[in-house]
Amino acid sequence: MNAPFSAGGRSRIVGWNPSRKVIDTQDVYRLVILALPGFSLLSLSSFVDPLRLANSISGRSFFEWTIASLDGQPVECASGFILSVDSDFASTGGCVQAGKGPSMVIVCAGEWVQKQTSTSLSKILRLCKRQGVPIAALGTATWLLAESGLLDDSACTIHWDQRAALSEKFDRLQVTDRLFVRDTHLVTCAGEFASFDLVMELISERLGRDTALAVCRHTTAGHWRPASDRQRTINAGETGICKTMEEVIRIMEEHIEDPLPLRDIAKCVGRSQRQIERLFARSVSSSPMRYYLHLRLSRAKRLIGQTELPIVEIAIACGFASASHFSKCFREAFGANPSACRC
Repeated sequence: MNAPFSAGGRSRIVGWNPSRKVIDTQDVYRLVILALPGFSLLSLSSFVDPLRLANSISGRSFFEWTIASLDGQPVECASGFILSVDSDFASTGGCVQAGKGPSMVIVCAGEWVQKQTSTSLSKILRLCKRQGVPIAALGTATWLLAESGLLDDSACTIHWDQRAALSEKFDRLQVTDRLFVRDTHLVTCAGEFASFDLVMELISERLGRDTALAVCRHTTAGHWRPASDRQRTINAGETGICKTMEEVIRIMEEHIEDPLPLRDIAKCVGRSQRQIERLFARSVSSSPMRYYLHLRLSRAKRLIGQTELPIVEIAIACGFASASHFSKCFREAFGANPSACRC
């Protein structure tokens, strides 16, 4: 962990400006990481380690960070490691209130994010917004920004596993499948390795592309992906499926609530229905529509486990005309009634 942020030290708020052209070589860029229990260690380390490397490569501690938990006590990540912290949320809020920074607040959460909204967290996030302190949400932490009312009708992203739940819970949000979405004061990121792509943009903009490329070489990454890249749940190179089939599955994933007939999907990819049927039979030993049904039921199962939405609403959100038909298909696929899968 790098040098902690001191409330008494010199620090002014320096926003992350996407149009910034001049590299800031004087001011230290201080970050406070708000870590929630069960946070993703991969998301956090993918964001922080490149900052450490950027400091080493540039020969000075341009980036400094500190970690805060709700109560100031060590916090356990999803992998079981215990992370020591420097302060609590209230102390961080006091620094923001006093106009003493930090330059950015990073929120890092994990799988059970829906149950982690608190008055203390919402207070500091709203305070940051009022004071113009940039906020970045890694992985599932986008949910906490939505709960706190910070996203309004904004475009945002979240880890793909929570995308359906976020869209159903906050139906006014424009939830995208991008790696990250940012403006001057608010950033949402899919987390995991996408945290690396996000922080590389920060390093490039603050210290220059040459430093960022040097960080990439050190990590053996080679490059970083742009924000517009999609979170791909299917990788044609790894699964052995062809690009056409990958595109068909992408269309299916984008039309869960309003399932398309095979003829319309075939038109979208410029193939015949018969060609698509042969592709699915050869690659996944299933018909296209049976595979489509499995996608919809898998989405429904996630919604049941991740939200408190009524079963009938989940059925509709996954393209089923009636709750009874949904329950029948669900039992055939998973061997249990939908209600039995609710925690």
